[in-house]
Amino acid sequence: MSDVTIFAPSPTLTVTVEEHGGEPDIHVHAGGQGVWQARMLLRLGASVTMCCTLTGEVGGMLRHLLEDEGIGVAGLERPGRGSAYVHDRRGGHRSVIAETEGEPLARHDLDELYGLTLREGLESKLTILSGPAGDEALPSDTYRRLAADLREGGAKVVVDLAGERLAAAVDGGVDVLKVSDEELIRGGLVENESVAEIMKAMRTLHQRGADAVIVSRATDPFLLLDAQGFAEVTQPRMAVADTRGAGDSLTAGVVSAMARGERPRDAVITGAAAGALNVTRHGLGTGDAEAISKLRESVTVREIIDDSAAHISQPVTGHVSPDGLAALARPEDER
Repeated sequence: MSDVTIFAPSPTLTVTVEEHGGEPDIHVHAGGQGVWQARMLLRLGASVTMCCTLTGEVGGMLRHLLEDEGIGVAGLERPGRGSAYVHDRRGGHRSVIAETEGEPLARHDLDELYGLTLREGLESKLTILSGPAGDEALPSDTYRRLAADLREGGAKVVVDLAGERLAAAVDGGVDVLKVSDEELIRGGLVENESVAEIMKAMRTLHQRGADAVIVSRATDPFLLLDAQGFAEVTQPRMAVADTRGAGDSLTAGVVSAMARGERPRDAVITGAAAGALNVTRHGLGTGDAEAISKLRESVTVREIIDDSAAHISQPVTGHVSPDGLAALARPEDER
Protein backbone atom coordinates (compact mmCIF):
# COMPACT_ATOMS: atom_id res chain seq x y z
CA MET A 1 0.00 0.00 0.00
CA SER A 2 1.33 3.44 -0.95
CA ASP A 3 1.17 6.59 1.16
CA VAL A 4 -0.50 8.50 -1.69
CA THR A 5 -2.57 7.57 -4.73
CA ILE A 6 -2.59 9.85 -7.77
CA PHE A 7 -5.35 9.77 -10.36
CA ALA A 8 -3.51 10.75 -13.56
CA PRO A 9 -5.75 9.77 -16.49
CA SER A 10 -3.24 10.39 -19.28
CA PRO A 11 0.45 10.84 -18.44
CA THR A 12 2.60 12.24 -21.23
CA LEU A 13 5.74 10.92 -22.88
CA THR A 14 8.07 13.92 -23.16
CA VAL A 15 11.00 14.16 -25.58
CA THR A 16 13.10 17.30 -25.12
CA VAL A 17 16.07 18.29 -27.29
CA GLU A 18 18.69 20.42 -25.57
CA GLU A 19 22.28 21.26 -26.46
CA HIS A 20 25.40 20.04 -24.69
CA GLY A 21 28.91 20.65 -25.95
CA GLY A 22 27.62 21.86 -29.28
CA GLU A 23 25.70 18.62 -29.89
CA PRO A 24 22.00 17.73 -29.52
CA ASP A 25 21.23 16.23 -26.10
CA ILE A 26 17.95 14.28 -26.15
CA HIS A 27 15.99 13.60 -22.96
CA VAL A 28 13.06 11.17 -22.65
CA HIS A 29 10.86 11.30 -19.54
CA ALA A 30 7.38 10.68 -18.24
CA GLY A 31 5.55 13.99 -17.75
CA GLY A 32 2.24 15.63 -17.01
CA GLN A 33 0.69 17.03 -13.86
CA GLY A 34 0.30 13.76 -11.97
CA VAL A 35 3.85 12.68 -12.80
CA TRP A 36 5.34 15.96 -11.57
CA GLN A 37 3.38 15.63 -8.34
CA ALA A 38 4.50 12.02 -7.91
CA ARG A 39 8.13 12.92 -8.55
CA MET A 40 8.15 15.56 -5.81
CA LEU A 41 6.31 13.28 -3.38
CA LEU A 42 9.02 10.66 -3.85
CA ARG A 43 11.71 13.26 -3.16
CA LEU A 44 9.92 14.07 0.10
CA GLY A 45 9.85 10.44 1.21
CA ALA A 46 6.26 9.45 0.35
CA SER A 47 5.47 6.30 -1.60
CA VAL A 48 3.15 6.79 -4.59
CA THR A 49 0.86 4.71 -6.78
CA MET A 50 -0.31 6.31 -10.03
CA CYS A 51 -3.62 5.23 -11.55
CA CYS A 52 -3.45 5.96 -15.26
CA THR A 53 -4.05 4.78 -18.81
CA LEU A 54 -1.11 3.37 -20.77
CA THR A 55 -1.98 3.76 -24.42
CA GLY A 56 -0.19 2.07 -27.32
CA GLU A 57 3.60 2.25 -27.79
CA VAL A 58 3.73 5.45 -25.76
CA GLY A 59 2.04 3.70 -22.84
CA GLY A 60 4.50 0.83 -22.84
CA MET A 61 7.42 3.23 -22.62
CA LEU A 62 5.69 5.30 -19.93
CA ARG A 63 5.27 2.27 -17.66
CA HIS A 64 9.02 1.58 -17.75
CA LEU A 65 9.91 5.23 -17.15
CA LEU A 66 7.50 5.57 -14.23
CA GLU A 67 8.59 2.34 -12.56
CA ASP A 68 12.26 3.22 -13.07
CA GLU A 69 11.62 6.38 -11.02
CA GLY A 70 10.08 4.35 -8.22
CA ILE A 71 6.44 5.23 -8.91
CA GLY A 72 3.98 2.39 -8.47
CA VAL A 73 1.78 1.98 -11.55
CA ALA A 74 -1.83 0.77 -11.52
CA GLY A 75 -2.22 1.12 -15.26
CA LEU A 76 -4.97 0.35 -17.72
CA GLU A 77 -3.30 -0.82 -20.92
CA ARG A 78 -5.13 -0.17 -24.16
CA PRO A 79 -4.34 0.22 -27.87
CA GLY A 80 -4.31 3.59 -29.60
CA ARG A 81 -2.45 6.91 -29.55
CA GLY A 82 -1.06 8.06 -26.23
CA SER A 83 -0.25 11.58 -25.02
CA ALA A 84 3.24 12.73 -26.07
CA TYR A 85 5.26 15.74 -27.16
CA VAL A 86 8.63 16.62 -28.72
CA HIS A 87 10.09 20.02 -27.72
CA ASP A 88 13.31 21.70 -28.84
CA ARG A 89 15.01 23.91 -26.22
CA ARG A 90 18.31 24.50 -28.00
CA GLY A 91 17.42 28.14 -28.69
CA GLY A 92 16.92 28.91 -25.01
CA HIS A 93 13.14 28.59 -25.15
CA ARG A 94 10.70 25.77 -25.89
CA SER A 95 9.79 25.22 -29.54
CA VAL A 96 7.05 22.67 -30.18
CA ILE A 97 8.07 20.12 -32.81
CA ALA A 98 5.09 17.80 -32.36
CA GLU A 99 2.53 17.02 -29.67
CA THR A 100 -0.65 15.03 -29.20
CA GLU A 101 -3.10 14.80 -26.31
CA GLY A 102 -3.85 11.18 -27.12
CA GLU A 103 -7.24 9.53 -27.51
CA PRO A 104 -10.21 10.01 -25.14
CA LEU A 105 -11.14 7.14 -22.84
CA ALA A 106 -13.93 4.88 -24.05
CA ARG A 107 -16.72 4.14 -21.58
CA HIS A 108 -15.45 0.68 -20.60
CA ASP A 109 -11.87 1.97 -20.22
CA LEU A 110 -13.10 4.75 -17.95
CA ASP A 111 -15.01 2.26 -15.81
CA GLU A 112 -11.85 0.16 -15.38
CA LEU A 113 -9.69 3.17 -14.51
CA TYR A 114 -12.33 4.39 -12.06
CA GLY A 115 -12.32 1.01 -10.31
CA LEU A 116 -8.51 0.97 -10.12
CA THR A 117 -8.49 4.43 -8.57
CA LEU A 118 -11.12 3.57 -5.96
CA ARG A 119 -9.24 0.44 -4.96
CA GLU A 120 -5.88 2.18 -4.58
CA GLY A 121 -7.29 5.39 -3.12
CA LEU A 122 -9.28 3.65 -0.41
CA GLU A 123 -6.19 1.65 0.56
CA SER A 124 -3.85 4.64 0.78
CA LYS A 125 -6.51 6.93 2.36
CA LEU A 126 -5.02 9.96 0.59
CA THR A 127 -5.62 10.67 -3.11
CA ILE A 128 -4.67 13.49 -5.47
CA LEU A 129 -7.02 13.99 -8.41
CA SER A 130 -4.95 15.54 -11.21
CA GLY A 131 -5.93 16.64 -14.68
CA PRO A 132 -5.64 14.79 -18.01
CA ALA A 133 -3.47 15.81 -20.96
CA GLY A 134 -6.45 17.17 -22.91
CA ASP A 135 -9.94 18.49 -22.29
CA GLU A 136 -11.58 15.63 -24.19
CA ALA A 137 -9.84 12.79 -22.33
CA LEU A 138 -12.75 12.03 -19.98
CA PRO A 139 -15.98 13.63 -18.70
CA SER A 140 -15.50 16.31 -16.06
CA ASP A 141 -18.19 14.67 -13.91
CA THR A 142 -15.74 11.81 -13.29
CA TYR A 143 -14.04 14.08 -10.76
CA ARG A 144 -17.25 14.70 -8.84
CA ARG A 145 -17.99 11.00 -8.59
CA LEU A 146 -14.44 10.05 -7.62
CA ALA A 147 -14.20 12.75 -4.94
CA ALA A 148 -17.53 11.77 -3.42
CA ASP A 149 -16.88 8.01 -3.50
CA LEU A 150 -13.35 8.26 -2.10
CA ARG A 151 -14.49 10.47 0.79
CA GLU A 152 -17.45 8.20 1.44
CA GLY A 153 -14.93 5.38 1.87
CA GLY A 154 -12.90 7.40 4.39
CA ALA A 155 -10.11 8.69 2.12
CA LYS A 156 -8.87 12.27 2.01
CA VAL A 157 -9.03 13.96 -1.40
CA VAL A 158 -6.75 16.72 -2.69
CA VAL A 159 -7.38 18.28 -6.10
CA ASP A 160 -5.25 20.53 -8.30
CA LEU A 161 -7.66 21.33 -11.11
CA ALA A 162 -9.27 24.13 -13.09
CA GLY A 163 -12.43 24.91 -15.04
CA GLU A 164 -15.20 22.33 -15.24
CA ARG A 165 -13.07 19.66 -13.54
CA LEU A 166 -12.50 21.94 -10.56
CA ALA A 167 -16.23 22.68 -10.26
CA ALA A 168 -17.12 19.00 -10.51
CA ALA A 169 -14.62 17.91 -7.84
CA VAL A 170 -15.76 20.61 -5.40
CA ASP A 171 -19.36 19.51 -5.89
CA GLY A 172 -18.28 16.02 -4.84
CA GLY A 173 -16.48 17.39 -1.77
CA VAL A 174 -12.71 17.65 -1.26
CA ASP A 175 -10.34 18.09 1.66
CA VAL A 176 -7.98 20.47 -0.14
CA LEU A 177 -8.39 22.40 -3.38
CA LYS A 178 -5.34 24.04 -4.95
CA VAL A 179 -5.84 26.46 -7.86
CA SER A 180 -3.96 29.45 -9.29
CA ASP A 181 -5.32 32.99 -9.56
CA GLU A 182 -4.90 32.78 -13.35
CA GLU A 183 -7.09 29.66 -13.43
CA LEU A 184 -9.73 31.42 -11.35
CA ILE A 185 -9.81 34.24 -13.92
CA ARG A 186 -9.98 31.86 -16.88
CA GLY A 187 -12.79 29.97 -15.16
CA GLY A 188 -14.80 33.15 -14.60
CA LEU A 189 -14.63 32.80 -10.80
CA VAL A 190 -12.94 36.19 -10.33
CA GLU A 191 -12.95 39.38 -12.39
CA ASN A 192 -9.43 40.45 -11.47
CA GLU A 193 -6.39 39.39 -9.42
CA SER A 194 -7.11 41.59 -6.39
CA VAL A 195 -6.85 39.90 -3.00
CA ALA A 196 -10.43 40.88 -2.12
CA GLU A 197 -11.79 39.31 -5.31
CA ILE A 198 -9.78 36.12 -4.81
CA MET A 199 -10.89 35.81 -1.17
CA LYS A 200 -14.50 36.16 -2.27
CA ALA A 201 -14.06 33.26 -4.71
CA MET A 202 -12.32 31.21 -2.02
CA ARG A 203 -15.27 31.66 0.32
CA THR A 204 -17.62 30.45 -2.40
CA LEU A 205 -15.49 27.37 -3.12
CA HIS A 206 -15.24 26.62 0.60
CA GLN A 207 -19.01 26.85 1.00
CA ARG A 208 -19.57 24.61 -2.04
CA GLY A 209 -17.50 21.73 -0.71
CA ALA A 210 -13.74 22.46 -0.42
CA ASP A 211 -12.70 22.13 3.24
CA ALA A 212 -9.47 24.03 2.52
CA VAL A 213 -8.67 26.25 -0.48
CA ILE A 214 -5.16 27.25 -1.60
CA VAL A 215 -4.74 29.90 -4.31
CA SER A 216 -1.24 30.37 -5.75
CA ARG A 217 -0.39 33.82 -7.13
CA ALA A 218 2.82 33.45 -9.19
CA THR A 219 5.57 35.28 -7.24
CA ASP A 220 3.12 36.87 -4.79
CA PRO A 221 2.27 35.21 -1.45
CA PHE A 222 -0.38 32.55 -1.86
CA LEU A 223 -3.61 32.44 0.11
CA LEU A 224 -5.17 29.73 2.27
CA LEU A 225 -8.72 29.40 3.56
CA ASP A 226 -9.75 26.65 5.96
CA ALA A 227 -12.04 26.26 8.95
CA GLN A 228 -9.77 28.61 10.92
CA GLY A 229 -10.08 31.38 8.37
CA PHE A 230 -7.70 33.03 5.91
CA ALA A 231 -3.92 33.04 5.93
CA GLU A 232 -1.22 34.50 3.70
CA VAL A 233 1.80 32.28 2.95
CA THR A 234 5.02 33.89 1.73
CA GLN A 235 7.60 31.73 -0.02
CA PRO A 236 11.32 32.49 -0.27
CA ARG A 237 12.17 34.22 -3.58
CA MET A 238 14.55 32.09 -5.62
CA ALA A 239 16.37 32.72 -8.91
CA VAL A 240 14.09 31.28 -11.59
CA ALA A 241 15.28 28.67 -14.08
CA ASP A 242 11.83 27.32 -15.04
CA THR A 243 8.46 28.12 -13.43
CA ARG A 244 6.68 25.11 -14.94
CA GLY A 245 5.69 22.54 -12.34
CA ALA A 246 6.04 24.87 -9.35
CA GLY A 247 2.33 24.66 -8.56
CA ASP A 248 2.40 20.87 -8.77
CA SER A 249 5.40 20.80 -6.42
CA LEU A 250 3.44 23.02 -4.02
CA THR A 251 0.55 20.54 -4.10
CA ALA A 252 2.90 17.59 -3.61
CA GLY A 253 4.58 19.29 -0.66
CA VAL A 254 1.22 19.84 1.03
CA VAL A 255 0.18 16.23 0.42
CA SER A 256 3.50 14.81 1.69
CA ALA A 257 2.97 16.64 4.98
CA MET A 258 -0.67 15.52 5.16
CA ALA A 259 0.52 11.93 4.68
CA ARG A 260 2.55 12.43 7.86
CA GLY A 261 -0.58 13.58 9.70
CA GLU A 262 -0.29 17.37 9.41
CA ARG A 263 -3.28 19.66 8.95
CA PRO A 264 -3.42 21.64 5.69
CA ARG A 265 -2.62 24.88 7.61
CA ASP A 266 0.67 23.36 8.76
CA ALA A 267 1.28 21.36 5.57
CA VAL A 268 1.35 24.52 3.42
CA ILE A 269 4.79 25.32 4.84
CA THR A 270 6.30 22.26 3.16
CA GLY A 271 4.27 23.02 0.04
CA ALA A 272 5.62 26.56 -0.12
CA ALA A 273 9.21 25.38 0.26
CA ALA A 274 8.83 22.66 -2.39
CA GLY A 275 7.26 25.07 -4.87
CA ALA A 276 10.00 27.64 -4.26
CA LEU A 277 12.80 25.14 -4.86
CA ASN A 278 11.23 23.73 -8.02
CA VAL A 279 11.69 27.02 -9.94
CA THR A 280 15.47 26.76 -9.52
CA ARG A 281 15.57 23.57 -11.61
CA HIS A 282 14.82 22.55 -15.19
CA GLY A 283 13.53 19.15 -14.08
CA LEU A 284 9.83 19.49 -13.28
CA GLY A 285 8.74 18.11 -9.91
CA THR A 286 12.33 17.65 -8.79
CA GLY A 287 14.13 18.88 -5.72
CA ASP A 288 16.28 17.93 -2.77
CA ALA A 289 14.43 16.99 0.41
CA GLU A 290 17.13 18.48 2.65
CA ALA A 291 17.06 21.78 0.76
CA ILE A 292 13.25 21.88 1.03
CA SER A 293 13.53 21.25 4.77
CA LYS A 294 15.93 24.20 5.08
CA LEU A 295 13.69 26.45 2.98
CA ARG A 296 10.77 25.75 5.34
CA GLU A 297 12.50 28.06 7.80
CA SER A 298 12.09 30.96 5.32
CA VAL A 299 8.34 30.45 4.83
CA THR A 300 6.06 32.80 6.74
CA VAL A 301 2.36 32.22 7.46
CA ARG A 302 0.25 35.18 8.59
CA GLU A 303 -3.35 35.01 9.69
CA ILE A 304 -5.69 37.35 7.84
CA ILE A 305 -8.56 38.97 9.71
CA ASP A 306 -11.52 39.07 7.37
CA ASP A 307 -14.81 40.78 8.01
CA SER A 308 -16.49 41.02 4.64
CA ALA A 309 -19.42 43.07 5.89
CA ALA A 310 -17.04 45.72 7.20
CA HIS A 311 -14.77 45.40 4.12
CA ILE A 312 -11.80 44.48 6.31
CA SER A 313 -9.04 42.24 5.04
CA GLN A 314 -5.61 42.64 6.52
CA PRO A 315 -2.78 40.36 7.66
CA VAL A 316 -2.01 40.06 11.35
CA THR A 317 0.84 38.37 13.15
CA GLY A 318 -0.95 36.95 16.16
CA HIS A 319 -4.23 36.32 17.95
CA VAL A 320 -6.74 39.18 18.00
CA SER A 321 -9.38 39.39 20.72
CA PRO A 322 -13.11 39.96 20.03
CA ASP A 323 -12.66 43.54 21.30
CA GLY A 324 -9.82 44.00 18.86
CA LEU A 325 -11.95 42.73 16.02
CA ALA A 326 -14.71 45.14 16.97
CA ALA A 327 -12.22 47.99 16.97
CA LEU A 328 -11.00 47.08 13.50
CA ALA A 329 -14.58 47.06 12.26
CA ARG A 330 -15.26 50.65 13.41
CA PRO A 331 -14.62 53.55 11.04
CA GLU A 332 -11.13 55.02 11.36
CA ASP A 333 -12.32 58.30 12.87
CA GLU A 334 -14.12 56.42 15.67
CA ARG A 335 -11.11 54.36 16.76
